[in-house]
Amino acid sequence: MLQSVRGTHDLLPELQAKHNTIIDTARSISERFGFNEMSTPIFEFSEVFKRTLGEASDIVNKEMYTFKDRNEEELTLRPEGTAGIARAFISEGLSQKIPLKIFYQGPMFRYERPQKGRQRQFHQFGAELLGVASPYADVECLTLAYEILKALKVTDNSRLELNSIGDSESRTRYTDALVKFLQQKSSELSQDSQKRLTVNPLRILDSKDERDQALLKNAPLISDFYNETSKSMFDVICTSLKNLGIPFEVNPLLVRGLDYYSHCVFEFRTTALGAQDAILSGGRYDQLIETMGGPSTPGIGWAAGIERLAMLSPVQRAVTRPIAVIPVHSTAEQAAHELCYRLRSSGLPCEIAFSGNLSKRMKRASNQNCRKAVVIGPDELARGEAMVKDLDSGEQKVVRVADLERELV
Repeated sequence: MLQSVRGTHDLLPELQAKHNTIIDTARSISERFGFNEMSTPIFEFSEVFKRTLGEASDIVNKEMYTFKDRNEEELTLRPEGTAGIARAFISEGLSQKIPLKIFYQGPMFRYERPQKGRQRQFHQFGAELLGVASPYADVECLTLAYEILKALKVTDNSRLELNSIGDSESRTRYTDALVKFLQQKSSELSQDSQKRLTVNPLRILDSKDERDQALLKNAPLISDFYNETSKSMFDVICTSLKNLGIPFEVNPLLVRGLDYYSHCVFEFRTTALGAQDAILSGGRYDQLIETMGGPSTPGIGWAAGIERLAMLSPVQRAVTRPIAVIPVHSTAEQAAHELCYRLRSSGLPCEIAFSGNLSKRMKRASNQNCRKAVVIGPDELARGEAMVKDLDSGEQKVVRVADLERELV
């Protein structure tokens, strides 16, 4: 029997409705903040991701879905959204429109071990603010994220963690100190961290291995290596969040796994999903677009996992309960379909019972959460009438067919 591919899942109507609620909530709040929606292709030339994510990143080395098309062009299904937005910024000449405030949503693809909250095809909602170097752009993106999570009612069981990985000067000085410290204890590091020590040492900071975590308790802190620019930027962000009443914690071990980040990085985390505790992550990436061959353009953004938000958020879309149109004889079928079309055209959601006796059709209408049923048969049609039954109270009455729209509002 055919099955879905491991690490993918079908969005059946109930789950799709939950996803839509999350997307619609995030879209509405993003538009309130002045962000505009944009979409990029699901696949890009592989170089888009290799150049931006870093050859040493886990995504490039282990997780990308890469293939060659019939023209031998190497393409990759997008593993994240920021690189595609940055590519579009360059190829579509969007530098003339900065500051540019963009949001997006859609599927992403990574070859990872599937588990709760993590799939190989997953969905994200993300926001990017391009062309603003001020730390208040960071505050803008953080407050947008917070307002979305608050509207989805997940801020009570999540926390915002912040850190600054500084500018390139601060980060280089810190990386040198961190490598010097860890080299003295390299034999005690996990196997993955021993590899990262030479290719991407900052990633050791977010290792989940208990041996690594024990060593890092005595490691130098990046805050001790900030230059004045890095310190000032982070101070402004922290002060602004305090003034706005947005709770946060500074986590000195928080880094991002992608090479293009600088200065402020952040995650909203939860304890409700086990190991997959990050529900929204992001940071500043001032060198990304220049790295891709575009003009020097500061940027900051974040992405949230829709599957994880769907597991956390209790928010449900308000559903307009439909009307059921039930023909009680085959001679009334055509009239019932015509009436159903008429009611839908007037703006009323409407379901038609296709088969079964009256009792089965009424039961189906109840199961579909219909609020009223319009029952018509040949005798009612001859008189230009229909029987309308309130499926909550059980009350029923005869209504002229010409007056149904007014009666059913």
